[in-house]
Order: sequence, then C-alpha cells, then structure tokens
Amino acid sequence: MTRRCEITGKGPMVGNNVSHANNKTKRRFLPNLQDASFYSVALAKNVKVKTTTHGIRTVEHKGGIDAYLLGTAPTKLPTELRKVRKAIVAKVGELPKPEPKPRRKLTKKAAAKAA
Repeated sequence: MTRRCEITGKGPMVGNNVSHANNKTKRRFLPNLQDASFYSVALAKNVKVKTTTHGIRTVEHKGGIDAYLLGTAPTKLPTELRKVRKAIVAKVGELPKPEPKPRRKLTKKAAAKAA
C-alpha cells in the first residue's frame, strides 16, 4: 500500500520535529489521503480512487473524472487510471486537441533588434 495520491502524485515528505530546546528528530509528513469515488458519466459507474484532498479539488475543477482523465496525458496517469481512461476513450472518443495560439507579430523596433 503506497501512500501516494493517484491524481496528483503527491507522496510522503521528510522533515524534522523541532523541540523547544531546538532538538531535531526526523519525521515524515504524510499526504492527506482519502478514498474517493467519482461518478463517470461515460461509463455510468463509480470510479474508486485513493487521492488527496487536493486531488479531489483538482478533479472537480476540471469538470469530473471523465474530463480530467481525457484532458490528462496517459503517461502522467497511474496504470489503474490508464485503464479507466482507455475505457472512456473507447466509449466516448478522444477529446480534440486545442489549436495552437497564433504567434504575435514583431513590432518594427523588435524586428530591427532581432536582425
């Protein structure tokens, strides 16, 4: 059982307990992990995820688990969520990639400086 968030990838950190006398002892800062289940509209079922509270807020901000998984590259997801993403893509299809922003034109001053 790893203590790592499946959404954000946050894991334990190491630091010091510092006493009033300034004695330092090692300690671990554990992430606030929660067992969360998100409803997938595309799959019509709940998806269980072990995530931090920050990860829950991230999924809700992105518009649900379907939108989060489709908007995230598969290489950035753990294997369990890659399988869910693959099932969603099979049902719904891939999201279209956003068009690149047009490049700004150089001003005369900047063009002269670049040349």
